[in-house]
Amino acid sequence: MLLAGLCLTAASGCSDLLAVGRNSQGVRLYDRGQYQEAIQEFQEATYSDPNGADGYYNLGATYHRLGKLRNQPDYLARAETCYRQCLDRDPNHRDCHRGLAVLLAEQGRVDEAFRSIQTWADQHPSSSAPKFELARLHEEFGNKSAAKERLVEAITANPTDSRQWAALGKLREETGEYSQALTDYQRSLQIDPSQADVANRVTALQCAVARQTAPTGQTMQTAAQTGAAAAAPLR
Repeated sequence: MLLAGLCLTAASGCSDLLAVGRNSQGVRLYDRGQYQEAIQEFQEATYSDPNGADGYYNLGATYHRLGKLRNQPDYLARAETCYRQCLDRDPNHRDCHRGLAVLLAEQGRVDEAFRSIQTWADQHPSSSAPKFELARLHEEFGNKSAAKERLVEAITANPTDSRQWAALGKLREETGEYSQALTDYQRSLQIDPSQADVANRVTALQCAVARQTAPTGQTMQTAAQTGAAAAAPLR
C-alpha cells in the first residue's frame, strides 16, 4: 500500500505548505520503517491542514501497516477511523477507497468492502477509478469474469489509461483469450511505452502465436507459459 504524501500539491496558505512538508517527511520515515515517527508527522499535517485528506489517509495507512505487523486490533480500528476521516474530506480519494476496502476485506467484512467501492462507483458513474478498483477486488477474490466486466466499463469511461488496458490483457491471457490479450497489451504500450513488464508479455504472446502456427503441434497455452514469467497481479 502506497502513501499519498509524495503526490501532494502545495495549496495557498502557510498551513497547506506546512502540511505538504509534514506529509513528505512522514513518507520518508515510513519508508525507513520508523512508523511511530511517521505517525507524528502525519498528525502534524492534519493539524496544519485540518481539511486536507492526505494527512488522514497517510495516518490510516500507517496504522493499518502497524496493526498488521503487530496484530493490534486497536491500530486497525484507528486506521478505519482515519480512512473515513479522509473520505469525509475528499469523497473521491482513490488510495483511501482502496485502503479502506482492503482493511475491511482483511477483517472478513468482504460485503462491506465491495459495498464501499460500489457506493463510490454509483456516486461517480462517469469515473473509471472506482470501476477499476471494483475489478481489483473481484480479481483478488477469484471472480475473473466480473473483473473483466468492470475493466471493460473502466476502459469505456477512460480509454487512455494504460494500466486498465494492461490489467484487461492480463485477465484475458489467464482465461485463454490470447489474441485479445495481445491486442490489449499492445494498446497499453501505445499509451505508455515504458512498461517493461507489459512489453515482456507482448513478446511472450507473439512467440506463442508463432509456435501455435508452427508444425510442432505445441498448444498456445504451453507456449505462453514457456515464453515468459506469468503476468503480475492487478496493481
